[in-house]
Amino acid sequence: MISPSTQTLPKEERLHSKKLIEQLFSNTGSKALTAFPVRAVFLTIEREAQVMPPVMMMVSVSKRHFKHAVDRNRVKRQLREAYRKNKSELVDWMTAQHPGETLCVAFVWIDGRQAATSRVDYCMQQLLQRIGERL
Repeated sequence: MISPSTQTLPKEERLHSKKLIEQLFSNTGSKALTAFPVRAVFLTIEREAQVMPPVMMMVSVSKRHFKHAVDRNRVKRQLREAYRKNKSELVDWMTAQHPGETLCVAFVWIDGRQAATSRVDYCMQQLLQRIGERL
């Protein structure tokens, strides 16, 4: 497994299990925070295997807000990059405070317009800090 201190986003840290995604959005135990234009829905689960990373994430951008795939993909890239650059504190905190749990986080874009990368980065920093405080 890749060291959490490196600024990478390997495939293992992506949330892709339908079961976990349903559990995350079913509102049973999950919490949500918003730093406009990004909303974070998160849930802690027991780590099933030692190979699971401490934090798993996914990104969602609605087709209702962005009709063109080019625009949706740009916003998704911005969100993933902002998370990749700022995830280290959250990953370190999860490994120290909750060693047997995995944090599942979904970042949902809730605005109908694109934003500057610096603004997306700032909103992501705020969300990750607030998630760490809530856990």
